[in-house]
Amino acid sequence: MAVDAQAQYVKMTQTPVPKLIGRLAAPTMVSMMITSIYNMADTFFVGKLGTSATGAVGVVFSLMAIIQAVGFTFGMGAGSCISRLLGQRKEEEASRMLSTAFFSAAAAGLLLTAAGLTFLDPLMRLLGATETILPFARDYARYILLGAPYMCATFVMNNCLRSEGQAFLSMMGIAGGGLLNCLLDPLFIFGFDMGISGAAIATILSQLVSFFILLSHFLTGRASTRLRPRYFTFRWHVYKEILRIGAPTFFRQGLSSISSVLLNTIAGGFGDAAIAAMSIVTKVSMFVYSALLGFGQGFQPVSGYNWGARRYDRLWEAYWFCVKVALAGLSILGAVGFLLAPQVIAAFSKESEEVVRIGAYALRVQCLLFPLQSGIILSNMLFQSIGKAKEAAVLALSRQGLCFFPMILILPRLFEIRGIQWAQPGADLLTFLISLVLTGRFLGLLFQMRREVLQARAAEKAEDEETRLENC
Repeated sequence: MAVDAQAQYVKMTQTPVPKLIGRLAAPTMVSMMITSIYNMADTFFVGKLGTSATGAVGVVFSLMAIIQAVGFTFGMGAGSCISRLLGQRKEEEASRMLSTAFFSAAAAGLLLTAAGLTFLDPLMRLLGATETILPFARDYARYILLGAPYMCATFVMNNCLRSEGQAFLSMMGIAGGGLLNCLLDPLFIFGFDMGISGAAIATILSQLVSFFILLSHFLTGRASTRLRPRYFTFRWHVYKEILRIGAPTFFRQGLSSISSVLLNTIAGGFGDAAIAAMSIVTKVSMFVYSALLGFGQGFQPVSGYNWGARRYDRLWEAYWFCVKVALAGLSILGAVGFLLAPQVIAAFSKESEEVVRIGAYALRVQCLLFPLQSGIILSNMLFQSIGKAKEAAVLALSRQGLCFFPMILILPRLFEIRGIQWAQPGADLLTFLISLVLTGRFLGLLFQMRREVLQARAAEKAEDEETRLENC
């Protein structure tokens, strides 16, 4: 059934904010957490093959971050434009943004496949693989690279569906592939005795299923935008807008990949157990953050729509509602994670006491800083959704770059393994302070704009009431 653009506009600009964000956030939280779960599933099942195999998943995670960086750059850039264009009721221009981002991301993914397979061994070493991890990393990465083109395109469709307020349709695609991956992992790894290659094949097959489910929404008219080759364009102003808004995501995801490489390389100096432990901690932390990211992605279309519709009062309400809910949720998750850290790490690597010892301490330190992510991530999403590219870029550069790089390069020299365990929490604290400055400045401006909107609405209401009385 085709989407009624007017009905969608009314829903996004008039539905009570808490109710609207709840409707949009629930499916995005489910899809993000399922994505995180099937990422952890690889680590969980591969962990049964040994410490070096677990370390290989951490190494190839850096490659996955590169693929995600390309897909999210086009997806988030186009998505921000789409939500604002739909808020301005420009459906055809929104479809042009979608189609251009989709085909461009697929082409970029194909280039990644060709380059990665050509230089596979040097790439794995560059990403931090030791000689004992390299064979496992090679077998895993080979198949992941084959899926790069449609994985990049999948990220575009997923983000664009969420940006137009079709969070449930997005969830259908991501959840379908994610659940399939959890089923295929043990079947391919142990049932077919394919080892770590089986985990990679399960991942790319699951991603392919997600791709076709998401594609069907655009081809059958269930989405507000249309994905058609005729909407694809080489016009610079379209690419400029997509890349301007998508750049913060590229920086964030790209720096995440570089950070993983640095982490793996420096942790490798303390043995495969250190790489495996930090890989597990990263996946577990991402699972927690996935809930916040899903919640925030329910906020983003509300933010973009209402910014485009000049409903600054609703944007103000939406931001503070999300911050309060996220702060409460992350505080609870942080407390639970702190208490159960040894048991969580042991679930992935029971046979290595060293992995559990290193990972449990690192996870507990990160749990202490979980609540701060409510301000960092939601502020970044706010700036990105309303087109404030500079502010979004600064925050994106900070957590995995400007703040993390000095931490991971300096702290291990001073405190050895403790320095590795404290690097990310230290970077999170500094990034939070930066977000306070940037967001505080914008919220002061938004407060004034909100007040003007409320005054104008009050004056309009009084005028309507006066007219009604005169007519009586």
